[in-house]
Amino acid sequence: MLRLFSQNMIISNLNKMKASHRHISCLPILRAKLDISPLKKASMPMFRDQLKNCNRIVVKMGSAVITREDETGVALGRLAAIVEQVSELQNVGKEMMIITSGAVAFGRQTLRNELSMQQTMRDSLKFNTRRMGFIDSRACAAVGQGGLLSLYEEMFNQYGLTVAQVLLTKPDLQNNGSRANLRATMEELIRMNCVPIINANDAVVPPLGPEVDLAGMTPWTKSTLALKDNDSLAALLAVEMNADLLVILSDVDGIYTAPPKEEHSRLLSIFRPSDKNLVRFGASDSKVGTGGMESKVNASLYALEGGTSVVIANGQFKEINTVNDIVNGKKIGTFFTYAERDIVPIEDQAIRARAGSKALANLTPNERAQIIQQLAELIQENHHEILTANQKDMEAARRDGTMAASLISRLALTPQKLNVLTEGLRQIAESSKNILGRPIRATRVGDGLDLHQITVPIGVLLVIFESRPDCLPQVAALSIASGNGLLLKGGKEAKHSNEFLQTLVKKALSLHGVNCSGAITLVDSKDEVSDLLRMKEHIDLVIPRGSSEMIANIKEQSKDIPVLGHAEGICHVFVDRDADMETAVRVVIDSKCNYPAACNAMETLLVDKTLFGTTAFDELLQALKINNVKAHAGPRLSHELPFGPVPAHSLRKEYSDMECAIELVENVDDAIKHIENHGSSHTDSIITENEATASKFLKNVDSACVFHNASTRFADGYRFGLGAEVGISTTKIHARGPVGVEGLLTTKWVLKGHGHCVTDFGEGGQYQYIHQELDTGA
Repeated sequence: MLRLFSQNMIISNLNKMKASHRHISCLPILRAKLDISPLKKASMPMFRDQLKNCNRIVVKMGSAVITREDETGVALGRLAAIVEQVSELQNVGKEMMIITSGAVAFGRQTLRNELSMQQTMRDSLKFNTRRMGFIDSRACAAVGQGGLLSLYEEMFNQYGLTVAQVLLTKPDLQNNGSRANLRATMEELIRMNCVPIINANDAVVPPLGPEVDLAGMTPWTKSTLALKDNDSLAALLAVEMNADLLVILSDVDGIYTAPPKEEHSRLLSIFRPSDKNLVRFGASDSKVGTGGMESKVNASLYALEGGTSVVIANGQFKEINTVNDIVNGKKIGTFFTYAERDIVPIEDQAIRARAGSKALANLTPNERAQIIQQLAELIQENHHEILTANQKDMEAARRDGTMAASLISRLALTPQKLNVLTEGLRQIAESSKNILGRPIRATRVGDGLDLHQITVPIGVLLVIFESRPDCLPQVAALSIASGNGLLLKGGKEAKHSNEFLQTLVKKALSLHGVNCSGAITLVDSKDEVSDLLRMKEHIDLVIPRGSSEMIANIKEQSKDIPVLGHAEGICHVFVDRDADMETAVRVVIDSKCNYPAACNAMETLLVDKTLFGTTAFDELLQALKINNVKAHAGPRLSHELPFGPVPAHSLRKEYSDMECAIELVENVDDAIKHIENHGSSHTDSIITENEATASKFLKNVDSACVFHNASTRFADGYRFGLGAEVGISTTKIHARGPVGVEGLLTTKWVLKGHGHCVTDFGEGGQYQYIHQELDTGA
């Protein structure tokens, strides 16, 4: 066990220095100066997903994390959970350091127990010379430091790790010789795979009073930091030890724009030095610690300027792997970074999108159609520039080497794709001129009281998509046509393509003098998406388009905002015993090979068992082989053909490539049952000349799209005549299947009367309910 001690501060000297300086900021003994390599700052993680590359990590646990809510001692469950996470990281090669509070609380509990026992004995002997009262915090620290370290030793020992205690005071970090010794000691401990447990030596430090309380001395730190609590100690040590990441665990979820309990206070998931004006601090609510939120921000900005990334998060949830999740890049707490973004905060972008939605809805149908037509013309005119931008993305994807072939296929733009895109936009413009305010139904409630149900925009959409840059103008056109504001988040793999296409969208929106410029915005970072998914007051509907993993993640994060979409595209083609084999071969090959990366491509071929061993079955296998489709046999086919295609690992797999599963089924009922068990409710097709069999399949397969003698590839907004789609929905609420303009609308009821009141329809009233259906005129 190692303890580093230093001399107590001399209060009289401090007062003399304060008196001799005009500004308190001139007190050099209370400051540590930064001397950071520009290379270190340049290599800092700018985004959360880069935190996994951090090697040297400091974890600071505040008093509110260490101490139980009733202040009676240490919160063992929380502490054990954090120790477990630190141990896991240490054992996979990370260099972990802990800044801990809790010695005072631990010692206070011990001393209170001791005094309580003594008081009870004296009471029994009728001695009342000593009463339990105030216990000096330094005495508590002196008692608690050893006990707290013993607790850490026992906990880390469960994971095969050794700990070392390092106690510090201000002079240790102000004296160059002491700092050099501290660095050398710490480096040796790290080399020996020890976990240093660092704490301020509260047993010898005087209690903070007006003469040494430096709160507010530097509201926004620049190169210097007052050492006054464990937050500042953690920042100073992190910089001194050249740490990559500092995790500050507190009793709040991060930094808020105002005290968290205030109604409109908002958690900032990202904090940049330029964001300092966004925050208004209140008084610290901590009952057990000395550092409030302002202290944490000051310390974090100091560490950030010193080349250390910082995350402030809630450490009181023992059931959540907070430290591990932060290191793995998950959206937890407030991440301090230099990464710049659009000067418009993400919340303001969402607010502007709603204002833009109202502006779009107030345009005439012809004006909205003209904007979409203008976008189609701009894409046609800028073919070369679009393809050049896309080529940059394609080259980056190939250099990366980790991107799936299906995603690269979706990423690629071609002249043919752009032609189809512009044709689809014109289709949207033409077909959606009378989409808003359209009457759905009309009812005469009573004489002179008419009720109308009309179409209106949903409001603000958040559409998240991977790879496909042509998705951006398609969704933009659908939003313009339906009068919805739109926030778009494309994958980083399509960065150049998306950014250029967004400039064309903005140019088209500037066609009218109406302020529609903020109606459609391209969101930059993944962190901002996580922010938006919590803004239920600004976002009305989330539509994810991409991998099943991405969609599942979005659904998990979006707790309060509805999500429209599909998780997987596991589409089936069932070849019935009464199928025409020429039709079957053509449909199967088109469903699989036309665009295997699409979500509507066939992933499983089901074949009626009576066809097995016939020339018809052989024709199907041969057609797949000729077209270079790798087949995977389901359990029944593997049993019949033990030396046939390789067995399928799963019959619920989306290959998104030139591969598919093949399985035998007993009949149409068995096919329906298979689809029910293994499908994703996307698109399924039957090939048969038997109308009764086809009818049973179409009626009983519960998918968004069900086809007869047609390729699954027809499940597409453009091919359905919708112009394009914002996505394909497999949900049963609201839109289902390819979602075009109609799927981006909701309705409202409009009632027109002449001073009608409900009491007028009561007994003896002048009106009676008629509920007469009226012609909508649509």
